[in-house]
Amino acid sequence: MHIWVDADACPKMIKEILYRAVKRTKIKMTLVTNQNIWFPKSPYVSLLLVDGGFDVADHRIVEELTPGDLVITADIILADAALQKGGQVLNPRGTLYTAENIKSRLSTRNLMENLRDSGVITGGPPALNKQDIHAFSCQLDKLLAS
Repeated sequence: MHIWVDADACPKMIKEILYRAVKRTKIKMTLVTNQNIWFPKSPYVSLLLVDGGFDVADHRIVEELTPGDLVITADIILADAALQKGGQVLNPRGTLYTAENIKSRLSTRNLMENLRDSGVITGGPPALNKQDIHAFSCQLDKLLAS
């Protein structure tokens, strides 16, 4: 297994949990981003810098991942593409995306996007909270132990 992180939008606290997890498990992880970011010096963590642009990092993650790899992202479209390629996908809030739940998540995403575009709803999801961080940590431990 290799862990691929959609690092541009990944919360700092989630990245810190991931850094500790890969050090403990010795599983390699790549942070994919279009900007230079700090990460700890480790034989298990690398940075893949991609060109800026719409979904460039997402496309690169899908291109690089192999079946069984884990993708960390809140991007539903990236999650769907990763699942179709045989990857596992975990949201920073601890939601595990699966073939069984991704289509309903895509539908919800599209509905919310339409509501935001029409001005009915403004803003995005609430900030990450302690329960989200705990759920992520627990789900990550389960995935890394299997």
